[in-house]
Amino acid sequence: MRHPGVLTGAGVLAAGVIAVGVLTGGTHTQRQPEDVDIADGEALYQAHCAACHGARLEGQENWQTASGDGPPPAPPHDASGHTWHHGDDLLFTYTKLGGAETLARQGVQFESGMPGFGEDLSDRDIWNILAFIKSTWPQRVKEVQAARTAAE
Repeated sequence: MRHPGVLTGAGVLAAGVIAVGVLTGGTHTQRQPEDVDIADGEALYQAHCAACHGARLEGQENWQTASGDGPPPAPPHDASGHTWHHGDDLLFTYTKLGGAETLARQGVQFESGMPGFGEDLSDRDIWNILAFIKSTWPQRVKEVQAARTAAE
């Protein structure tokens, strides 16, 4: 059952992009630091992310199809998913605050299975996880994601 005001599928992606612009106020965007630790990011990913997003970043089965009740399945973070469609600022904010909180700050109600990790992981930990995820992408995907980050 769909609920009015609850985003799923493409609406989530669009709302996420809108949320980034409003969250940052157009004055400051988060960028991945140069001194990341990919090995640490991989260990942190396995400890905090793999249970939902898969040990090989493959996501949950049928991740593109919301069941109608409850949050959508966790998407893959490999090149087959949509993580690389977003710039660093959104990826960082979504990880730190969680999906529902990121969008709630914009007045968008969204039932997300993505919790915020800001109390469990440091900013550096989050950047290391994101750097690990990005390290697995083909060069072309990295270039597209870098361009999206530059456009934020």
